[in-house]
Amino acid sequence: MTEPLEPAQRAGQPESTRSIVQLGALSAGTLFLVVGIAGFVPGVTGNYDELAFGHESGALLLGVFAVSVLHNVVHLVFGLAGVVAARRADLARWYLIVGGLIYLALFLYGLIVRPGGSANVLPVNDADNWLHLGVAVTMLGLGLAAPRIRPATTV
Repeated sequence: MTEPLEPAQRAGQPESTRSIVQLGALSAGTLFLVVGIAGFVPGVTGNYDELAFGHESGALLLGVFAVSVLHNVVHLVFGLAGVVAARRADLARWYLIVGGLIYLALFLYGLIVRPGGSANVLPVNDADNWLHLGVAVTMLGLGLAAPRIRPATTV
């Protein structure tokens, strides 16, 4: 009787041969999923009774980061995309690069948008802005600088 295959093996790729970009996309995707779920958890998200769909939300993830229902859903979708993209190195690299550019745009958006302005669709604060910049640099760094070769498999 044969043992069931792990998900990476079913995809035709042993886990030991995942590239750095695949691990980066998987890690980022998983983290975004956790953050998206946490944004809906009272206690983890402060001012939970003020959680609203858009920028009018007063909820704070970990008491620091402004979040809304839309923000949380975007994190969940972005996280799922990262987990799916991690199955192939080329998709993982694109996920990290495009995601990094999106987060760079979010950082700039946070610097420019007025809290009560009509262009404000996501709640952002200074903590969000710095986090968005850090995520952008990390994702772009992984997507652009990671080696394009797979690690050697060990026996």
